[in-house]
Amino acid sequence: MVRESIDRIGVVGAGTMGSGIAQVAATNGYEVVMRDIEEEFVQSGFESIEDSLDRLAGKDALEDDPETIRERIEGTTDLEALADCDAVVEAAVENVDVKKEIFADLEEFVAEDVLLATNTSTLSITSIAAATGTPERVVGLHFMNPVPIMEGVEIVVGEKTDAETVGLAHDLAEDLEKTTWEADDKPGFVTNRILMPWLNEGIRAYDEGVATKEDIDAGMELGTNVPMGPLTLADHIGLDVCLHASETLYEELGDRYKPAYLLKRKVEAGELGKKTGKGFYEYD
Repeated sequence: MVRESIDRIGVVGAGTMGSGIAQVAATNGYEVVMRDIEEEFVQSGFESIEDSLDRLAGKDALEDDPETIRERIEGTTDLEALADCDAVVEAAVENVDVKKEIFADLEEFVAEDVLLATNTSTLSITSIAAATGTPERVVGLHFMNPVPIMEGVEIVVGEKTDAETVGLAHDLAEDLEKTTWEADDKPGFVTNRILMPWLNEGIRAYDEGVATKEDIDAGMELGTNVPMGPLTLADHIGLDVCLHASETLYEELGDRYKPAYLLKRKVEAGELGKKTGKGFYEYD
């Protein structure tokens, strides 16, 4: 059984997703402990948060001032600092062994009724939960990137996740002003199971000369009413992230998820999209 109320949230990982989750939780009044393995990663997370809050404040999109929100977040490299949290969201590297180790370690410090959630986008919730002695309180809480902007959160139900845990996960996400949908613990869940083949086919169409990259994106934006075409979206997600997700799904589900050759070539060249200044397009 998980506790009914949440006031303090732990976030494991201070990267793009972890810092975004910490920011959204603090913005909505929660006390947050953001943990990473190195102090420089924690500070980088805070820099991302401060930059994002300043931009949102400039658009009058915050009820509290940035400094008030920032003060609700405590940074640490000590996993034990999460011991007094009511819920913990793991947003570490997308590697099942790393996540299992984190969850096994968390169980040594947090109470038995603390919600444990993983932000994984492709990995098995059931497998991650098996690293604990209480898999019924482990759930997928898959935020979309960028977390402060994207409205949706995918709730993923593991084989042993109980109904109370699922309900609390929905309530927490909705309290963070997100809209939820629910998925069974199948590879890729809803979002990436459908998104990754779409992105890869857009990349293949470009590589095979069907159209220019601009016209492929325009065709999908204007022809299907999506806000962003596949090549632009892949650049924004990060081509390395797209490749890793595609490889994971390819291993689980077969040829329909085989990564596009050009996607692999771009990653090998270090052209990862917007975050490196160049992917399929160039960025300032």
